[in-house]
Amino acid sequence: MTLADARAQAPDLAVQPHEPAADDALLDRMLEAFGRFSPMAALDPPHGLVLDVTGCAHLFGGEGRLLAAARSLARRGGLQARLALARTPQTARALGRFGSEGVTPEGQDRAVARRLPVAALELKPAEAQALRRAGLVVLGDLDDRPRAPLAARFGADFPTRLDRLLGLEDARITPARPPAPIVADRVLMEPLITTEPLQTVIADLLAEVEQALETRRAGAQGFRLTVFRIDGGTRVIGLGTALPIRDAAVIGRLFRERLAALTTPLDPGFGIDQLRMEALTLQRLEAVQTDLDASPRREEALQALIDRLAARLGPAAVVRVRPADSHLPERASRQLPAGRAPSDDGVEWPERDPGSPPLRPLHLFDPPQPVEVVSPVPDGPPARFTWRRVIHRVALAEGPERIEGEWWRRGGGRVRDYYRVEDAEGRRFWLFRAGHFGDEPAPRWYVHGLFA
Repeated sequence: MTLADARAQAPDLAVQPHEPAADDALLDRMLEAFGRFSPMAALDPPHGLVLDVTGCAHLFGGEGRLLAAARSLARRGGLQARLALARTPQTARALGRFGSEGVTPEGQDRAVARRLPVAALELKPAEAQALRRAGLVVLGDLDDRPRAPLAARFGADFPTRLDRLLGLEDARITPARPPAPIVADRVLMEPLITTEPLQTVIADLLAEVEQALETRRAGAQGFRLTVFRIDGGTRVIGLGTALPIRDAAVIGRLFRERLAALTTPLDPGFGIDQLRMEALTLQRLEAVQTDLDASPRREEALQALIDRLAARLGPAAVVRVRPADSHLPERASRQLPAGRAPSDDGVEWPERDPGSPPLRPLHLFDPPQPVEVVSPVPDGPPARFTWRRVIHRVALAEGPERIEGEWWRRGGGRVRDYYRVEDAEGRRFWLFRAGHFGDEPAPRWYVHGLFA
């Protein structure tokens, strides 16, 4: 009925505005909180969650205690929850919404589901009314009938839906976040009210992860630590490495650096009762024969330094320069996080003769800085130029190297003639003239970089 009619019949009716966006946000937060019970967690619209807890119940002392812990978490979040555990997601959903709660005894899914009303099929109103008129009240009435007539009357997918509710056919859930290939969980008997003991628990989790990686002869380039609080709050802390590793001691040091450098320190709240460590992006990692003097290799030492700096300063603070597929100098390179492995896109730095001078300077100006140039001939190299109010007389010049603009881009730019010049004091510059003589506007000179 309308709100006006409802208030006419119940003047003291309490009314709250419906906020679907807020409901969805709350459900997303609960999904993160209930992820402590299993990494295989998904939304079950409009207001439910579904979890695959296969192999997870022993962490909480059994299936019954797992449900009790889930109910307690929902109560702390101010929610009333109906919880059911069965062999298939569809059976558990039907029991939670239309039947009795609790753990379904092993092998009794079909018998328990047969007692559910036909409303558990969640059919259209006309189809549900047709079943009731035919005297089919519970799922057992449908289960006793041949499947072919049911498919002819209610659609080809009707028998499949019925079998899934009865636990005869399984359909795996699609988790909201794909689970990591290696996961280690630790449920704490007593909550941690300070962060000092965290390093001990993290070390234990990393030892399990290292053992699992050794079994697979693999290393990981990413690790994710999830901290679960008693009040349902979660905190996810990620860590990336430049090369795949599995040494628990090294990873532990990186996590100490990462935790110490957090902008918002880790808050235990009323207590931390569970931690999860996940290994991401696995790659093959065979054993390496070390040198007799056991000295670290230069590349390994450099990668270890990069990983420590990235953990301390943040993954975006340390970058590596990689070539890009462009002939324009300012677009010929790109910066990637140093902790991320370079993609194999086929673009490499061009080879050059070790005895030849560098073709490009290490220091480029962005954007190029304008200069005033005096040249003997219009198309010739500069004889003198003024930059930052200082006059430089050119002693040597080499060029031009012509680079056309990127015509396929909007405003692709003018043609450039580059010169490598050295002034009378021995300083070397990279100058270019933009535009052809006779064009409008007139050509301009710029300094684009400095040679060391």
